Amino acid sequence: MNTPTLNERGKLMLATIQGYDRPGVTASLMGVLAEHGAYILDIGQSDIHSHLNLGILFQMNEDDSGSVLKDLLFKGYELNVQIRFTPISTNEYGEWVNAQGKNRYIITVVARKMTAGMLSAVAGAAAEQGLNIDNIRRLTGRIPLDQTQQAPMASIEFSMRGNIKDVHTFQLDLLQMSGELDMDISFQRESMFRRMRRLICFDMDSTLIQTEVIDELAMRAGVGDQVKAITERAMRGEIDFIESFTERVALLKGLDVSVMEDIAHNLPITEGCERLMRTLKVMGYKTAILSGGFTYFGHYLQKKFDIDYVYANELEVADGKLTGRYVGDVVDGRRKADLLRLIAQVERVDLLQTVAVGDGANDLPMLSLAGLGIAFHAKPKVKASAEQRISSVGLDGILYFLGYKDSLFDEQMIECMKDGTCSTLFPHH
Repeated sequence: MNTPTLNERGKLMLATIQGYDRPGVTASLMGVLAEHGAYILDIGQSDIHSHLNLGILFQMNEDDSGSVLKDLLFKGYELNVQIRFTPISTNEYGEWVNAQGKNRYIITVVARKMTAGMLSAVAGAAAEQGLNIDNIRRLTGRIPLDQTQQAPMASIEFSMRGNIKDVHTFQLDLLQMSGELDMDISFQRESMFRRMRRLICFDMDSTLIQTEVIDELAMRAGVGDQVKAITERAMRGEIDFIESFTERVALLKGLDVSVMEDIAHNLPITEGCERLMRTLKVMGYKTAILSGGFTYFGHYLQKKFDIDYVYANELEVADGKLTGRYVGDVVDGRRKADLLRLIAQVERVDLLQTVAVGDGANDLPMLSLAGLGIAFHAKPKVKASAEQRISSVGLDGILYFLGYKDSLFDEQMIECMKDGTCSTLFPHH
């Protein structure tokens, strides 16, 4: 047997294999190539509904090529798979190698229910910008046919390569189609930082919880309409946050502090929050609440979800009642960004490895600073400014923007990872 080298002239061949998938198919075909001393230049495999799609690009001796192909065909017959061969020229191979240096991007689509129209729109927009699809993978679990057991959401991830004609225009096109087709789209440059996120910071009100706590307090104090009007103007960015915050807190003067405990125990937790928090902790993330709300409620959520950091505003209390004042500096938009940067430094995390999630205008500074800033069911001004947004699904949709698959998160795996018995099954992401 003459073993070829990549420096001598050899024949390049692409073998595409299709058939019913079962253990041992790839091993048997590789065994044939090994007997002939072939070099593997590229390989890719996928399984769709137990149907194997395997591609192998290999180099073999010119003199031995007939025997290699014949043996592969015989082996394919034994395995009941079909094999097709496509000769690859050295020029074609060279062009393929050069293409590997092009920019790589990840586009993630998340929706309550995935349609062909959604994927057609995304793939078409990418093609217009000069991007070629390298790989497509499903991140969510298999979708049940029984509509009474419909999966909570579906997510598909595109891995693409190419030189984009106009990044800004492409991002605007994706955001527009996401609104029109009721789906969420994340567009990220592929890099080691995307695969190594370590810190995620959340706004609290209207993000982790589906209410503005100050509005809840105001209703108990009988000034609900006044405070709510100021809150909405502040979140839309129409008035200065600190000024609006001071005005709203002043209206709470005289409210008994026992009210806060009752509100905390009845906070409406956002859909997907528990699943997201549980998964992030298992995967080793540091988590933080950076809120323009109040520390009392931040600490309540901290205990509930084992959150590492909480920074919010402290209400002043005297004789068991709110005084209408606050203690310390207000956590506004600039302060949130500063705190994100500070926590990243403490945890020795690069800013490109951070994630920020929020809905209001005062979240924009930290969304812009983080490596991945996500506007979650956000106000119009925030939607228009944020590069990533989730508007159609719950908080656990963030997991797919981070590139995780449902198959990693079933309850049995999570429990064994907590026990430290199967941590080696997962690469440190």
